[in-house]
Amino acid sequence: MRTALSLLLLSTAAPLAAQTTPAINVETLKTVTRDLSSDAFEGRAPTTPAEEKTVAYIVDRFQKAGLKPGNNGKWTQDVPMVEITATNVQPLSFTGGKSPVTMAYRTDMVAGTYRVTPRIDVRNSDVVFVGYGITAPEKGWDDYAGVDVKGKTVVILINDADWQTMSREGPFEGRAMTWYGRWPYKFENAAKHGAAAAIIVHQTEPAAYPWAVVQSSWTGPQLELDEKGDHMDQSQVVGWMQLAKAQELFASAGKDFAALSEAAKTKGFKAVPLGLKMSTGFGNAIKRQASKNVIGVLPGTTAPNEYVLYSAHWDHLGRCDAVNGDDICNGAEDNATGVAGLVALAEANTKVGPAKRTEVYLAVTAEESGLLGSRYYAEHPVYPLAKTAGGVNMDVLNVHGLAHDFVLTGAGKSEIEDLVKPIVVAQGRRIGVEPSPERGSYYRSDHFSFARLGVPVLSGESGEDFVKGGPAAGKAASDDYTANRYHKPADQYDPNWDWSGAVSDLTIYYTLGRQLADDTTLWPNWYRTAEFRAVRDKARAGAAK
Repeated sequence: MRTALSLLLLSTAAPLAAQTTPAINVETLKTVTRDLSSDAFEGRAPTTPAEEKTVAYIVDRFQKAGLKPGNNGKWTQDVPMVEITATNVQPLSFTGGKSPVTMAYRTDMVAGTYRVTPRIDVRNSDVVFVGYGITAPEKGWDDYAGVDVKGKTVVILINDADWQTMSREGPFEGRAMTWYGRWPYKFENAAKHGAAAAIIVHQTEPAAYPWAVVQSSWTGPQLELDEKGDHMDQSQVVGWMQLAKAQELFASAGKDFAALSEAAKTKGFKAVPLGLKMSTGFGNAIKRQASKNVIGVLPGTTAPNEYVLYSAHWDHLGRCDAVNGDDICNGAEDNATGVAGLVALAEANTKVGPAKRTEVYLAVTAEESGLLGSRYYAEHPVYPLAKTAGGVNMDVLNVHGLAHDFVLTGAGKSEIEDLVKPIVVAQGRRIGVEPSPERGSYYRSDHFSFARLGVPVLSGESGEDFVKGGPAAGKAASDDYTANRYHKPADQYDPNWDWSGAVSDLTIYYTLGRQLADDTTLWPNWYRTAEFRAVRDKARAGAAK
């Protein structure tokens, strides 16, 4: 099969213009977003009573759009979950320094566990600062070199060591966050080194969100996949602390937080024991039950055993920290809009009729809990990933109007980009530069679950160069959303939203998806420098046998 790159050498954007692109139904976008983000759906938290209502709604919309049940005659795939709710969380207490340091739950720190156990107790655990907590042999970088942290508490900086570099040059791609900068990696690596507790220092800029987001996301019921071993290989305690408390902690240890943070940017940094002891403990209320992915399909005509994915997550935070008496995190933009886009694309494709390959419409659960629904599907696929050509993921549609630019999240990874670029140009738009690569957005949504197992799935959206107001208006809208609505009750449906930008982006998704589904010679791969190339090649080689 030809790759995306080779196909482009044989064709131009002319065939794109010849394609008939059905209109994206704006009323569908409005209605689905409004309904799913209403208080009646209580913020769509997985494994709550609101899930049943949410799943039933999506199934109904998929049916009305003309899709078929996608899991062997069923509309859903069970995703086994374990819900852990920390109870009576004791402060993080640090002793052994110039003066004791106490961090209160929620205001100064958040703490929980992945371990499925009724009680967590960590007492007098030695505290070690491990810089950015990165072990990257291919880069000659190991923040844990020469230190034994088994049974100890590690304090970790968020993001990568070179996040303050304004260019994309550096050991960890400069300003652009890599997987090494993400909090799930840092906790995973701490556990591999035997740490009893792993606490990340929160700073708004490198984390890409304020403390309020950490507080709302890391308190209350927490979900994880229900897997063999009950996650007992993980650290006992994982959590975050406020920057001011970290500075106080280091001062108590006779250390300069700013100076050590600066030192941690350099290859060869050696972890620093702080000479302190940490203690904490809490109970865990444990509940096991399945959540659900919703799967609809439009079966292919001549290549029904090859697949193209459209995905969006249906979940949000449910009940969260109240603001002005409102404790429902409605998740209108994040991600009722994405589900609305999924339904609208299903309508558009069924209107035109089936493509050659089967189109799979996947509304996944528990994205907000760490991409759990998409991870479960990727690890237990209904349709083989080795037979999945690629796809599109939607996480927060543009409801602020048309943009001149279309931004590829994590650009420079796959030949999906070669396919989408002429589609963007055909709209009279341009490919823009990711405005905030330090946020690590590529690793924060469901396309990443498929990427890790070899399937290239587009993550792209309107940039910040708005037709009305230019880059200043786009940045203002982005900053306002992050500060005031992201993971907060204020993320609510607004009847005055301008859906033209969403329609423009969805037209790109439609054209790309239809091209992948109708041209069975297309098999986009990762660029040779991408970290996912080897797994894609191995899967395809196995499928060809």
